[in-house]
Amino acid sequence: MRRLLRVLLALVFALALVGPATSASAHAGPYCGIYWGSLAKHAGSVSGSEYLTNIRAGQHPCYDRLVLDVRGGRVSGYDVRYASVFTEGEGAFIPLRGAADLRITAFVHADDGMGHATYDPANATEAVDVTGFRTFKQVAWGNSFEGQSTVGLGVRARLPFRVFVLDGGPGHATSRLVIDVAHRW
Repeated sequence: MRRLLRVLLALVFALALVGPATSASAHAGPYCGIYWGSLAKHAGSVSGSEYLTNIRAGQHPCYDRLVLDVRGGRVSGYDVRYASVFTEGEGAFIPLRGAADLRITAFVHADDGMGHATYDPANATEAVDVTGFRTFKQVAWGNSFEGQSTVGLGVRARLPFRVFVLDGGPGHATSRLVIDVAHRW
């Protein structure tokens, strides 16, 4: 009996040192606290007088960021989703590098209303240089038609993303459409 008691005590002590048996996934939280998901995001409606002036990208520890700079007021709306990307108005397919394509439609013009382009990249298929980015593989300009401007974003895989609008603040006629794509799930 004494021997059995010593074995049981040794077993209890050993289990206390090791801790409870749990799987790693039971304690694993979301990557960088990201709960965004990969379903389509849509807000607002067709453009008023806002116009696109620039597209730029940046890298962050948990995601890559694409920013569309807009003047003439607040971004009226957007539609961002994983889908094939086509040029606005013409309907031509835009091939993109990466395993998944994000189609970004900003409800803004790319001209000033008098026929002068406000955004016209030197190379539409490489609108922004994303060489060395962890998630972004290519940014392509898809053109603008009837107040809708299209951008194709080739990404490494179908990953979670979020979309939001930042206002320029009081007295500023600029706003920004921001698309963040997580580095992983």
